[in-house]
Amino acid sequence: MQPPSEHVLDLFAVPGDVEPLAGGQGGSVRAGDLVLSPGRDPLVQDALAPELARLAVDLDTRAGRDRRDLRVAMPVPARDGSWVVEGWSASRYEPGAVLLVDLEAVRAVGAVLHAELEPRFPGWPLRHQPPRDRWSRAERIAFGEGEIPDDLDDTPAGALARELAEQRDETPLGPDQLVHGDLAGNVLLDAEGSPVVIDVAPYWRPALWAEATCVLDSVMWWGADPAAIEAWTDGAPRQAMIRSALFRLLSDQPPDVSAFVRALAPLGVRTAQT
Repeated sequence: MQPPSEHVLDLFAVPGDVEPLAGGQGGSVRAGDLVLSPGRDPLVQDALAPELARLAVDLDTRAGRDRRDLRVAMPVPARDGSWVVEGWSASRYEPGAVLLVDLEAVRAVGAVLHAELEPRFPGWPLRHQPPRDRWSRAERIAFGEGEIPDDLDDTPAGALARELAEQRDETPLGPDQLVHGDLAGNVLLDAEGSPVVIDVAPYWRPALWAEATCVLDSVMWWGADPAAIEAWTDGAPRQAMIRSALFRLLSDQPPDVSAFVRALAPLGVRTAQT
């Protein structure tokens, strides 16, 4: 990944001595008091960042705020008012922050975040546009709004995807709203102990689906107890988890099919590990 250009640094008014940061999809850097992240879609950020910035200010200045209350990393526009420059977006750097991986704590953060997002985003302008990346394509397929790619035929990933798709039914998952579809690994604790949500991945889906994705990711990649999946084996939670598994399976490049099979064993997944 190439570092941000001089033009990017100039428009975000930060120095050129950038520091690589761990996590995410890779490539993010610290530049002065900002985190610059690559690969951002201007249409997505134009729809998301202004209201997210207002939410960040509101949370930080809310009357009666406790030091452990929710925060959101502040999106920062460039000097020309744009939210993305050459694919780079910016947010305020949180000094002294550490990653929060405790699953129950992250789920609690997600519940508060989604309660805050719901009234602020009465709709999502990109909901009915064609998918813009592999994650949005996978999300549409997971909800039955697209077909599993033919190039997965005769592969372990394809076999598992089709098994999961066959287990979907019409059980309601709750109302659609703006959710963070990549919460696990994107919650920090700041120097005061407040949870800070970063890198909001916006989707217009039920909050239950976002929570299921958080649980699945935490079990598969962040060391959560595999038994956490056992609470997602019936009814709406099961249907949410099936869609989360399809979403991740179809967007991971390449997917670790064996890891999915192990994590989803409580759901009765039958596809053999290979």
